Amino acid sequence: MSSPHGARPDTSAVRRPHRWLLHGARPFCAWLVRRRYRVVVHGAGNVPSTGPVILAANHVGVIDGPLLAIFAPRPVHALTKIEMFTGFLGRFLTQAGQIPLDRFHTDPTAVKAAVRVLRDDGVLGVFPEGARGSGELELFHRGAAYLAHVTGAPVVPVILFGTREPGGASSSLPRRRGTMDLVFGTPFTVEQAAWPRTRQLVGETSQRLRARMLDDLEAARRSTGLSLPGPLPAGQHEPDPGGGITEKSA
Repeated sequence: MSSPHGARPDTSAVRRPHRWLLHGARPFCAWLVRRRYRVVVHGAGNVPSTGPVILAANHVGVIDGPLLAIFAPRPVHALTKIEMFTGFLGRFLTQAGQIPLDRFHTDPTAVKAAVRVLRDDGVLGVFPEGARGSGELELFHRGAAYLAHVTGAPVVPVILFGTREPGGASSSLPRRRGTMDLVFGTPFTVEQAAWPRTRQLVGETSQRLRARMLDDLEAARRSTGLSLPGPLPAGQHEPDPGGGITEKSA
């Protein structure tokens, strides 16, 4: 039986991101975070316990990525903007198995690393909005849908609450003793599509995924009674690379 790594995109020569720190440090990191915050996980049973999974989360604050990697039911390799991979933080992110992504240029290295994770039955984290903001999914990019079509992995929507205070800056942390919630939705599945995956196919799937995540966002609001923090302060929005499916990210 041939290896899935030989299919396009070919990942047979791609090294899987580091795992030892991602797996081994999770209990300590969870303990550390819980010393400062209350963290509540809803719907953990919606994440398949085995096989490839894509976690697609809204993006509100700077702590979203670490929160997902530490408190998801399974360790997560998240696509993370390449600007964060400098100095000590960059080395830590690399050792923790996070994947650098150049959002403003075609990045086949990041794509192949993400596909490698999924073809090895791992969990990949994606923030379809592409940057921190209101978390209302006003921006929505195609990456999660593309990777789902390439690998056949189910997409589990994740709604994050409490990771930034209302009016808080992009890089701010929630207040001490605040509560952060992760709400995992039921899997969104698509059929694996043979190469080439067309832009139209990926765009249509992205539209359906966004509609599903908006439904999950409203359901999470109702079930938890929580709300998102609103837009970032003026002048703090990062440039958007375009290429998304909404008017704001087209």
